[in-house]
Amino acid sequence: MSEAADDLRTTLDVYLLGRVGFDELLALQRRLVFEISGDRGRACLLLCEHDSLISVGRHGSRSQIQFDHGELNARGWPVRWVNRGGGCLLHAPGQLAVYPILPLDRLGLDLPAYLAALRAMLLDVTSDAGVKGAVAEPSGAAVAGRPVARIGIAVRDWVSYFGATLNVNPDLEPFRRIRESDRDSPMTSLERERRLAINPALVSQRIVERFMEHFHLPRVAVFHGHPSLPASRSTFAPLPHLEADLMLRSLTGADAPDY
Repeated sequence: MSEAADDLRTTLDVYLLGRVGFDELLALQRRLVFEISGDRGRACLLLCEHDSLISVGRHGSRSQIQFDHGELNARGWPVRWVNRGGGCLLHAPGQLAVYPILPLDRLGLDLPAYLAALRAMLLDVTSDAGVKGAVAEPSGAAVAGRPVARIGIAVRDWVSYFGATLNVNPDLEPFRRIRESDRDSPMTSLERERRLAINPALVSQRIVERFMEHFHLPRVAVFHGHPSLPASRSTFAPLPHLEADLMLRSLTGADAPDY
């Protein structure tokens, strides 16, 4: 761990946002990247879910979307071309979006180290949820050959944005028709692999705990929403005791909750 990463003045601001419009989330990311570029003693983690839409990263193409324009219009699914790594990604309710806005240089992270920490965090959360056998892949994490999480990042002035998505319990049928390549298997979810119902709020909480651990950010401030966004709630709405519980776990290393 670098001296910078161990500096307790680097505070992780966690924003638990509920369901957020994708365009509003993009605007919030741009704002936070600008703020952290000027104040590298801050780091942010945004957790939210989106209504159904498709985003296309720098390595994506229209051929990866196996819906025609008529179907997309009928479903009300917009397509957004965005400046992140990776290909096409379906966003949907039941999927947790994880957007870290980090000063990578201050935290002593180059791009390979940052990506490796994201993958390790996702694998730990998958295991914490009771899903065994998950493995890291360049594009995220998979269980039995089926992706359960995707990574797609962007960096500006050594500040990261975008990040990862983790399928908790979305409807998996539409994912069969969105592929990053012809060789990809359809995405799966924590609930499908666990074969039991799962508490999405606890998955959200465990993401924060594992993120603090892997990025060596023990000082955290938790916010339920952001002033620039309308109030929103979802299946990922935080537990009432979340702030105190996160602080207690960061200090004591308490065991993970029962999902």
